[in-house]
Amino acid sequence: MPHADGTFTVDSWDPRPYDEAEGATLSHVRLTKTFDGDLVGTATADIITVMTQVEGSAAYAGFERFTGTAHGREGTFVLHHTATSHAGESSLSWTILPGSGTGELSGIRGGGQIVNDDGAHSFHLDYELG
Repeated sequence: MPHADGTFTVDSWDPRPYDEAEGATLSHVRLTKTFDGDLVGTATADIITVMTQVEGSAAYAGFERFTGTAHGREGTFVLHHTATSHAGESSLSWTILPGSGTGELSGIRGGGQIVNDDGAHSFHLDYELG
């Protein structure tokens, strides 16, 4: 199965809290990214974040549309994100939404992980083209 590795930068982060109460704050966040490596392109994501009152305890889920190339094949696809962190442990994964690929990325499916190392983001994505 082919895999893509690389980095991305978060170009914009626009949080909008919608439920601020004791225990946790829930926000809708719109963000944009630029990818480099085996994926080259840009993305726009909408995520729901939850920040608790406990330092380092948080979660998010959302969707992101990637536009660009994967190993030189041009198109778009949608990623489904899920992430949690607590007490220094984190899990950040993404899955390609089956049927969302366009252009030369039509039929793409797979999944992978994101690594956030003090604000520097890298990724690994295992994928196949149907």
